[in-house]
Amino acid sequence: MPCNGADSGSVDAKNAKIQSIFGVGTAGLNEYWIGGSEGILKVNGFAVLYAFVACWLGLAGLLKSGKRLPVDRPNARSLHVAPTPRIGGLGIMAGILVAAVALVAQGLLKAELPVLMAACVLAVISVLDDVRGLPVVLRFLTHLIVAATCLLVLGLTGWSLLLGTLAVVWMTNLFNFMDGADGLAGGMGALGFGALALAAWHGDAPGLSVFCASIAAAALAFLRFNFPPARVFMGDAGSIPLGFLAASLGILGAMQHVWPWMFPLLVFSPFIVDASVTLVRRGLRGEKIWQAHRSHYYQRVVLMGASHRQLALNAYVLMLVNAALAFLLLGTPQHAAWILVGWAAMHSLIFLAIDRRWQRTCNEH
Repeated sequence: MPCNGADSGSVDAKNAKIQSIFGVGTAGLNEYWIGGSEGILKVNGFAVLYAFVACWLGLAGLLKSGKRLPVDRPNARSLHVAPTPRIGGLGIMAGILVAAVALVAQGLLKAELPVLMAACVLAVISVLDDVRGLPVVLRFLTHLIVAATCLLVLGLTGWSLLLGTLAVVWMTNLFNFMDGADGLAGGMGALGFGALALAAWHGDAPGLSVFCASIAAAALAFLRFNFPPARVFMGDAGSIPLGFLAASLGILGAMQHVWPWMFPLLVFSPFIVDASVTLVRRGLRGEKIWQAHRSHYYQRVVLMGASHRQLALNAYVLMLVNAALAFLLLGTPQHAAWILVGWAAMHSLIFLAIDRRWQRTCNEH
């Protein structure tokens, strides 16, 4: 029989470990939910559920309200032909904020708070852009200032701050560029942040995990209204904050040694690669890269005859494969070189196939 002193020491050690991870001890956790570690899962589960329900009900309420809503009208970049409300971002951000309030109340959201606040600032600016339209220069400067300030608060300095800011600004905007087909950006949000949530939970970062899971849940609820045929578009109020969150939380997780820096890049690479390759190719052709266009690979797939539903489903498969490669990298870092070679080969073959089909289609017309 162990002595009472040994039992007491064991309990104290367990309580200290839980406090170091969750920010409160076992007594604090049981104050909210009776049940110890099971209670932690309840807190997390309810926050994720709040995000899903808040987004779903918010968007359903807006659509049924009969109020005049911001509308996305077809333009040179569009793949749609009918005006569609672009209010999805409002629902997504509502879901994220409701979950965040619950997490802050439980002490599970600390390092992520600067990222959340910065995303809210970008959401407000984006709402103004969706409603009234803002100059491109003003939007870009806002993205730059918000990204730099957020990363500075997180602890980046010097060259790391400069490179990190550029990466965040690019991800913020490319997510918006890729939000041009039904179900695409919502699917990337649900699957991408879902992958980050699983990796963070595995890496003993529960606050980061449940925050990412809440973002994924809000994006999943949005898909109820955006999966082809879409009733609602995400709009800048959703795509800009989601891109920012993907980059900033990816950097935060790397800083906390939750995952290697390549992990979030692989997870979100379906968007990163398409947008980056398209930007470079347009620049090399001397085109004005800031103007609307339909040169993205996902846009070409639809222009060649695929339906939005076919594009979305195939894109989800690609997103899942990239997430699987990211977890393979996380679990077997000694094989990183081969994993990256396989990843690069996969994307190259997909783009080559689309390019060849596109050339044949252009020649036929």
